[in-house]
This record gives sequence, structure tokens and C-alpha cells, in this order.
Amino acid sequence: MSLHTWLAFFTACWIISLAPGPGALSCMAVGQRVGYRRALWNILGLQLGLLFMVAIVAAGLGALLAASQHLFLTIKWVGAVYLVWLGIQQWRAPVAPVSEVSAEVAEGRWALVLRAFLINITNPKGVLFLLAVLPQFIDPHAPQAIQYLLCALSLVFTDIVVMNGYTLLAARVLRLLREPHHIRWMNRGFGSLFVGAGVLLAGFKR
Repeated sequence: MSLHTWLAFFTACWIISLAPGPGALSCMAVGQRVGYRRALWNILGLQLGLLFMVAIVAAGLGALLAASQHLFLTIKWVGAVYLVWLGIQQWRAPVAPVSEVSAEVAEGRWALVLRAFLINITNPKGVLFLLAVLPQFIDPHAPQAIQYLLCALSLVFTDIVVMNGYTLLAARVLRLLREPHHIRWMNRGFGSLFVGAGVLLAGFKR
């Protein structure tokens, strides 16, 4: 991969990461609920999911997903139901302000990681998008493993920066609204957005 090609891909990475989606929504919801420091585990889960999707594309399994209508529909509906379930959980979240200590008891680190990981890997749009974008930057005449690794690291870097921004916004700004009615409406707002994301995913067609 030439420097020019990598710079073009790096630019595309920022566009991909900045586009709001379930990952960004997850960062804001978790940041508002448990604070920035603990929400870093949510970001870790998103990146593990992103790496998993890049590995799928690099292994050629992304093409299988694109070709198999049954597999595509299965993953799509699992993702849609999961997002709706997250929305219901967020809607029903406690309205009391959550401290870092109480959040640690209520929701473990690895629960946050797994939750975010599932958000990314149950989104077939992500795999199909990477399947459409990644091969355009891969030189078929050069070793592909190192190229896919470089692309994965570039994606993860930009996504970490952007997701940190979303998380900080929620943790530093939204958590200033500590009145019970503020928290209730933020929970319901994020819950409704999760449900809406699930409905949009359910209606997604290739």
C-alpha cells in the first residue's frame, strides 16, 4: 500500500467514524450513565468488534455474508432485536444520578465490553460497508495481511478518537443535568434512539 493510498484510506476512516450510528449512541448513553473513566470499557468493546469485522472481511467471510440472504437476514434481525432490547433497558434505567462507585457495582467492566462488542458485530451494515470499502485500498499484488493490519489499526485509531469525543460530551455535559426529571428524559431519549436504530436496521436492505 502506497503512502498516497493510505492517506486516502485514513481520510475515509475519519468519515466512517464520524458518521453517527449505534456505536456513537452507545458511547453517549454509557458516558452519561457511568462517567467517562468507566465508559472507556465501552469504547474497548467497540474496537474489538471493529477488529472482528475487519478480520471477517480479510478472511473472505464478508463476501459470504453479502452472498447469503439467509445469513444476512439472521444477523440483521439479531442486531435489530438487540438494539431494541438495549433501548428498553435504557428507557427503564434508574433516574437517580449514578456515581462511579455505584456504576461499577451495577455494571461490570466486561459487561460493558461485551455489550459494545455485540453492538458492532450484530450490525451487518458495518461488514457490508467494510466489504465495499476495504478492498479498494488493498493492493492485490502485495502481501495482504500487513495491508489489512494497517487498515485495521487506522480504523481503530480514528474510531477511538471519535468515540472518546462522544463519550466526553456525554460524561462532561449531559451528566451536569442531575435532576431526576432531566435524567429520566435523557434515559428515555437514548432509549428511543436505540429503538429507532433497531427499527432502521430491521428495514435495511442491501
